[in-house]
Amino acid sequence: MSLQVLTYIVVGLSFVLYIGIAIWSRAHNTGDFYIAGKGVSPIANGMATAADWMSAASFISMAGLIAFLGYDGSVYLMGWTGGYVLLALLLAPYLRKFGKFTVPEFIAERYYSRTARIVAVICLIFISFTYVAGQMRGVGIVFSRFLEVDVTVGLLIGMGVVFVYAVLGGMKGITYTQVAQYCVLIFAYTVPAIFIAIQITANPIPQLAFGSEIAGTGTALLDKLDDIVTALGFTQYTSGTKSRIDVFCITLALMVGTAGLPHVIVRFFTVPKVRDARVSAGYALFFIAILYTTAPAVGSMARYNLINTMQPGEIGAVDGNLLYEDRPDWFETWQQTGLVRYEDKNADGRIQYYNDANPEFAARAKDYGWQGNELSVDRDIMVLANPEIAGLPDWVIALVAAGGIAAALSTAAGLLLVISAAISHDLIKGIFLPSISERRELMAGRIAAAFAIMIAGYLGFDPPGWVAQVVAFAFGLAAASLFPVILLGIFFKRVNKQGAIAGMLTGLLFTYGYIEYFKGLFLKWAGAPWGDNVAEHWLFGISPEGIGVIGMALNFIVAIAVSYSTAPPPDRIQHMIEQIRVPRHLEDHHL
Repeated sequence: MSLQVLTYIVVGLSFVLYIGIAIWSRAHNTGDFYIAGKGVSPIANGMATAADWMSAASFISMAGLIAFLGYDGSVYLMGWTGGYVLLALLLAPYLRKFGKFTVPEFIAERYYSRTARIVAVICLIFISFTYVAGQMRGVGIVFSRFLEVDVTVGLLIGMGVVFVYAVLGGMKGITYTQVAQYCVLIFAYTVPAIFIAIQITANPIPQLAFGSEIAGTGTALLDKLDDIVTALGFTQYTSGTKSRIDVFCITLALMVGTAGLPHVIVRFFTVPKVRDARVSAGYALFFIAILYTTAPAVGSMARYNLINTMQPGEIGAVDGNLLYEDRPDWFETWQQTGLVRYEDKNADGRIQYYNDANPEFAARAKDYGWQGNELSVDRDIMVLANPEIAGLPDWVIALVAAGGIAAALSTAAGLLLVISAAISHDLIKGIFLPSISERRELMAGRIAAAFAIMIAGYLGFDPPGWVAQVVAFAFGLAAASLFPVILLGIFFKRVNKQGAIAGMLTGLLFTYGYIEYFKGLFLKWAGAPWGDNVAEHWLFGISPEGIGVIGMALNFIVAIAVSYSTAPPPDRIQHMIEQIRVPRHLEDHHL
C-alpha cells in the first residue's frame, strides 16, 4: 500500500470519528452550544482543553522553532506552560463561579456596561482570528504534502470538517471531539519521537534521549549538535542570541496571554462545579506536559537528522569531477510543496547548507568556492517531515499527518465557536435583540460560525508569519487587552467601566499597531524601511512576539488611572465581586 493511500485511510478514519462524535453529541439548546450544558467531567475537560490548547503551533511549529532556534526556542515552552498556572490560580475558578456563557458577558456584568461588552467582543475577534490564521496555515501544510492536493483544496477540506462538528455540535460536540483529537495527536507526536530516540541514542524515552549520548559514539547529542551547527556557521545550539529583555517579554506575554485567551477560558465554564474548574486545569497541564517535555528532544533530533541528510558524502569521481550521494527521497517530495527550496549556486552538485548571515564564516567559505546558502527549509515542516527524514515506516508518517490535522482542527474549532458565541450571544442577544428566542439564537450562532469558518479559511492563505509566530501575536493581543480587565475585575473593586474600556482599547490598539507595523500589511505596501536590521528598530529591543507585555502594562496603568479619576463602581457591583472571591464552602456556611 502506498503512503498516499495509507494516509488517506488514516486521516479519513479520523474525520469519520470526529464527525460521528459531533452527531452523537450535537447541541439541542444554547447551553449545549455555548458551554456543553456544564456537564463535562474534569478529566474529559482537561483532555479537551489540552487538545484545544495544543494547536498547530504546538504540534507542527514548536519543535521546528526549537530545531532552528535551539536555546532561544525555550521561551515558547516556558510561556505556554506557565500560563496554565496563572489560569488555574487566578482566573478559572472565579469565572466558573460567575456562571456566564462568555468572557464578554462577564466583562459586561462586572463593568455594568454594554459598551464594555462590545469592546471585549472586538478584542476577542482580533485575538481569535489572528490565532485561527495560524491553524489554517497548519492545515494547508499538512494537506499539501500528505494528501498531495493543492493548499487551496486542503483548506477547503479542513473548513468543511470543522463546519460539520463545530456548527452542528457546538461546544458539546467540540468538547468530545477534542478528547478524541487529543488521543490522536499525542499518539502521533510521541510514537515517531520514540522511534527516532531509539535510532539516535538507543534510549526509547525522548525526554531522556535529549540528554543522552549518540549510540556508539560516546558523545552527547547536544554536544554533537553544538559542534555540527557551529562548523556550519550557525550559533551554538545550546546558547541563546536573544536579549534578556526580549526573552522575558516573550515568555511573560505567552504566559498572561494563555490566561487571557477566550477559547481557553470558556472551557472552564463547561464543568459542573467551581472546584472542577481548577482540577480540570491541573489535568490539562498534565496532558500538555506530555507533548511539551517531548518537544525539545524532537526538535534537537530533527535538526541533527536534517543536517546529516543534507550533507551527502563523496562516493567517487568521474573525469576528475567528484560525485556525491543523491538527495534523499524525502527532500524531493517536500520540495514539491515549496516549503523546501534548493538552488545549486556554484553548480557543484552538493547541497551546501551554511549560515550566510555570519560574515566571518561567509568570508572564509568563499575561499572554497561557496557562493551562499543553497537550502531553505520552512521550520513548520520539521515535525511533519521528521519521520520521513529518519526513514520510519509509512504508517508512522500517516499517523503524523492525522495528528497534525487533529491539532490544527481542534483549536480552530474552539476559536470559531468563541467567535460565534461573541456574535450571537454577546452582540445579537446581549445588545441588539435581547428578546430573541433560544431557537433563533442557536440558529444565529450556527450561521455566525459558518461565516467565521469562511473568513478563517481566507486568512489561512496568507498569514503574517509561520505558525508559532502568528500564534504568539494572538497571545500578545490577549495579554494586552482581555487579561488585565479580567484580573482587575476579580481582584480590584475600584476599577470601573470607564477604566476597563479605556484600558482594553489602549492595550489592543498599541499591541496591534506594533505588530502591524513590523509584520503586517504595511510591509507589503511600502516595504520595510529599516532593511535587514529590524531588531534595531524594536521598542526597548522587544520583538513583536513580546510586545504584548508593554500593551498589558499600558492597559493596567490606563484602567487604574481612569478609574480613580471617575466615579467608583456601584455598591451592587462591589458586593458581587466580593461574592465571586468567597470560597464556596465558606459561602454555604455563611448562608
